[in-house]
Amino acid sequence: MKIAIGSDHAAYELKESIKKMLIKEGYNLLDVGTNSSCSVDYPVYGLALAKAVAAGEAKYGIALCGSGIGMSIVANKVHGIRAALACDGNRAALARQHNNANVLVIGARFTEKEAALEMVKVFLQTEFEGQRHEKRVQLITEYEQKSHE
Repeated sequence: MKIAIGSDHAAYELKESIKKMLIKEGYNLLDVGTNSSCSVDYPVYGLALAKAVAAGEAKYGIALCGSGIGMSIVANKVHGIRAALACDGNRAALARQHNNANVLVIGARFTEKEAALEMVKVFLQTEFEGQRHEKRVQLITEYEQKSHE
């Protein structure tokens, strides 16, 4: 499975830790940057990641910035993306189970490395439950499609 990963400068170190874990666990990665801790504009990397997931270049995305808020906002601007900012494993699981999220967003300044690694594992291993949640996700998708007409 291919995973897109991207961050701004504030989350660069955490992104690199997550990459190591994902490679060790056998995932293929599409790293959209950034490639250092030098100051950058998060929308550049959030859009690149979201576009890659929406285009099917990666099944899921892991987006990171200082708070996670900016990456959440920008990723959710891309048609077909359901980005969820999680702060623990339970919310990462619910993002997949109930919302069929395809991008996990993590705030590096507020998340310990071990907690972030756990959230990523849980997110990638959790399936969408469908059933009553399918209708809700479909309502979001329908609105999104209408707004792009």
